[in-house]
Amino acid sequence: MTSSLIRINATDWYRIRKLGDGVTWIDEPHIREFFRCNIWHVRGRERDMLVDSGMGVVSLRAHVPLVTERPLDAVASHTHFDHIGCHHEFDCRLCHAAEADILAATTRENTLAADYVTDDIFTALPPAPYQSATYTVKSAPATRILEDGDIVDLGDRHFEVIHTPGHSPGGIALWEEATGMLISGDIVYDGPLIEGTTEAEMADYIASMKRLLDLPVRIVHGGHFPSYSGARHREIITRWLQQKEALA
Repeated sequence: MTSSLIRINATDWYRIRKLGDGVTWIDEPHIREFFRCNIWHVRGRERDMLVDSGMGVVSLRAHVPLVTERPLDAVASHTHFDHIGCHHEFDCRLCHAAEADILAATTRENTLAADYVTDDIFTALPPAPYQSATYTVKSAPATRILEDGDIVDLGDRHFEVIHTPGHSPGGIALWEEATGMLISGDIVYDGPLIEGTTEAEMADYIASMKRLLDLPVRIVHGGHFPSYSGARHREIITRWLQQKEALA
């Protein structure tokens, strides 16, 4: 059946907003908010960092010049389809060890595209020849495998890798202690969270949330929805943990 949605020109696919702390917020506004990944570009003295890369339905490098200006580390917060679609466009690709096999050999199933990608996740479609039924993420083998406690070094800025399983086995957050900035991926953001379905996954999720609650966070840039303050961060996690305890 032919979709009634219009198609958007590639030049209009991405939205770019500069925030504080050398951070630029890139996203795909024609994807519905719940499915719309935040792409975070962080400027460093010697190199830049890109956390996640969207669906990959339009080239990030071709249409967002910011990501081609300087050497760049493309970090995957995890390997769901909406976060790694353009990782293949970058030479330096970083991913946690627990999901490196997915980044190297992506399928519609292991990136969850088979479960979620239909025309319904869009308000307008990407340019032709995009088709939701055949959408797949291109493989992008990691050039650096990350573990908990590793540092992504931008020269004057240092981001600690925090392993945050629960939403996905190799989920990570990135913590810059000097500024109190947390780039949290999908483990926590200011919107409906997608939790694991097994007892082990829920135990991991609770442990990850408790760990992030202890950080002296000033600002959080999440995997979805707008950024928020440290006070809101503590409120979200505290309330979430209270709900889990009530169900226990």
